[in-house]
Amino acid sequence: MRETRLGLLLACLLMTVVAPASRSADAPDWTRTQDVIYGRKYGLALTMDVFTPKRANGVGVIFVVSGGWFSRPEAIYPVLATPLLKRGYTVFAVVHGSQPKFTVPEIVEDMHRAVRFIRHNASRFKIDPDRLGIYGASAGGHLSLMMGTRGKDGDPKAADPVDRASSRVQAVACFFPPTDFLNWGEKGKELLNRALQPPFTAAVDFHEYDKSKALFVPVTDEKKLREIMREISPAHHVDAANAPTLILHGDKDQLVPVQQAELILAKFKEAGVPAELIVRKGAKHGWPTILDDVEKFADWFDKYLKPAKAEK
Repeated sequence: MRETRLGLLLACLLMTVVAPASRSADAPDWTRTQDVIYGRKYGLALTMDVFTPKRANGVGVIFVVSGGWFSRPEAIYPVLATPLLKRGYTVFAVVHGSQPKFTVPEIVEDMHRAVRFIRHNASRFKIDPDRLGIYGASAGGHLSLMMGTRGKDGDPKAADPVDRASSRVQAVACFFPPTDFLNWGEKGKELLNRALQPPFTAAVDFHEYDKSKALFVPVTDEKKLREIMREISPAHHVDAANAPTLILHGDKDQLVPVQQAELILAKFKEAGVPAELIVRKGAKHGWPTILDDVEKFADWFDKYLKPAKAEK
């Protein structure tokens, strides 16, 4: 069931990469280290795969493995990293705690942890800790934007040295991301109280722990729900310190309206953040040439991450 759901969520994207997957299978010019543990929670390990090109440029880019906030190692497709690997980027394919077990706020915390882990271990991965990019599609795009707009400074007093590192990124690129759950498709249309359609509903099934009952009980207070949805909406965290951002979105997307990209782009422009939106005419939630558009992500990272070798 879980595989079927993820397949449905990413069908438009993954169907486009199955056919050309052999491109990355023929004598790859990179190595892959699987199941690198970047954190633990509730006794579970959080993992990522690290793709290291033979001619690395010293810059790291994070690929958020997520569709509908479902995530699993089997959904790591090297072909989605190939354009970046060819340019020398070290790619970190991050798997987060998946819905329906975990909600979006919990998943966002996993991403903070992943970025901090990568930055803390920059010397191990031979990358510059001050040059990190991030990319993803749909929910992966949303989580990329959360890191671009809501990245945090490290806690110098943290017991875990990883948590002393920042979770900020220096460039974002993404496909068709949700950006504002309080203005969905039009101004003032709020997605509250588990309003996302199945199979996405569990990702916003928020609970809080009631000590007196020793139970997790649903959050039903509308004000509190609105606060949670605002917190996980990247558009509500735009300011001048945000990372330069590239978004590609189809104007016929019926799952995530293109208005979501237009809305946050306007806020980026107002704040003076370098940002660009490329609208694919007639495209829905994915399109046949989407793999080729990962090259545009590589161009964006070339522009804003400035590979170390170019600074001689």
